[in-house]
Amino acid sequence: MHTKGRYEDAIRCLNSLQTNAETLARIRKEGGRDVQRNIPDMITFAQRAGITLDALDKLNVIHVSGTKGKGSTCAFTESILRQYGYKTGLFTSPHLVETRERIRINGLPIEKKLFASYFFEVYNRLINTKNQHDPEVGMPAYFRFLTLMSLYVFVEQKVDVAILECGIGGTYDCTNIVRKPVVCGVSSLGIDHVSLLGDTVEKIAWHKAGIFKDDVAAVTVPQPAGPMQVLSERARELGARLTLAPDIHTYDRERAPPQLGLAGDMQLWNASLALQLCKVWLEARHQGCGDRRGVGGQRQNQVNGTRDKVQTAPTFPITTEFSEGLKNCFWPGRAQTLRRSRVTYFLDGAHTASSMETCARWFKAAAKEEASRHKGSVCNVLMFNSGGDRLPSSLLAPIAHCHFDCVIFCPNRVNLAMDPSSDQSNFTVSADSVMSRCHEHKNVYLKLIARRDLAALRPDPPPPGADGGAPCSPEQSEDGVTTAIFPCIAHALRWVVGERDAHILV
Repeated sequence: MHTKGRYEDAIRCLNSLQTNAETLARIRKEGGRDVQRNIPDMITFAQRAGITLDALDKLNVIHVSGTKGKGSTCAFTESILRQYGYKTGLFTSPHLVETRERIRINGLPIEKKLFASYFFEVYNRLINTKNQHDPEVGMPAYFRFLTLMSLYVFVEQKVDVAILECGIGGTYDCTNIVRKPVVCGVSSLGIDHVSLLGDTVEKIAWHKAGIFKDDVAAVTVPQPAGPMQVLSERARELGARLTLAPDIHTYDRERAPPQLGLAGDMQLWNASLALQLCKVWLEARHQGCGDRRGVGGQRQNQVNGTRDKVQTAPTFPITTEFSEGLKNCFWPGRAQTLRRSRVTYFLDGAHTASSMETCARWFKAAAKEEASRHKGSVCNVLMFNSGGDRLPSSLLAPIAHCHFDCVIFCPNRVNLAMDPSSDQSNFTVSADSVMSRCHEHKNVYLKLIARRDLAALRPDPPPPGADGGAPCSPEQSEDGVTTAIFPCIAHALRWVVGERDAHILV
């Protein structure tokens, strides 16, 4: 039992809850057969941790699911409501640098000392009660624990609003322990996590809509006809009031669209979804608490009619708080540009085929503008990694025509050290598997730029010793593109930009 500890001690204990690679492989193979246990298990964990469902019912929750853009939507939503003066809590995943980024109070990652304090309060209660319950349940896995901890923090911190981003899916996602959200949102849908959610967008839509609740407002963005119909049917089944977010250009026709703090055309719909979620939440707050800070009079949307029987929500005048919230929103790793002395980094976490297409459009425009700032030659380098069960060709094809001079493939790990107390340590995958995937990515990419038939792609096996610490020898394709494989991001950066500039991101 830990009575107290440092942040590093908390991360060490948290990392011990990571599901090992063998178990994850079994879960994917079984297609999430036991996924229905997630919510009952979470209720048990919450009770053991001292979190009552009544306490959760009193949280003013905005719950967001989706395949693409749900993190950005949550960030916009948090930023707007913070502009209105409310105390905000935000739970998202994954983190980029430190685990505490996942739990934010008033837009900032929870302080290390506070993280450790809350962590051990929850952890110790679970440790002390694990023998009194089903031994197969024991301790919650990594994401489950952080979900529980975030809810515990938001209750203890007495936040005015708790914004929760779903992990995977929605129906059986552990964030769906929340029974009475104020409003729910579903961002853009696409193919992802097929082993757990299904291999069609319609099947995935069914899971994402599982966060809908009886007599609770829900908002989505334009979707293809099939998944939109599923969302509509699920809304009727669960009793939710579903509407469609309007085009952001229709809010204030006499003025230009609001400025967004996040780059990329994909953010326009995320911003509109956030506007609608905030509007519903503010109206509920006004009605329930007598708060006079409203959003202004609404007007009927100029886009009339329905889309697959889902009515488009009305627009409204964008207040200063809305405008400033959208403009000041900062969400690193999403179409982000970092300028340093000799190197400009373009960072994005796209992980579906359609989001990679959007990423490619953003990069081409941003890189062209950046190149115009400099005299002399410019070298474009891609550093790519992808995990899970995603199809490499679907992710690499959209960026194969970006004319990179050099392409680096490496695992999603900063360095080779696997420190149990590090925020960046990932024990859910083996070194052999991640390096094998890097070789698969390289082979797929070379076939793509050689204009081979995508349907006939068959990744070559990695060469012997592929998991070693040294990079594979750089190779040059017939098109003059240099490719290389490295065992970690730090090694790759040092090779590309040198020791002096590599420290910027590692």
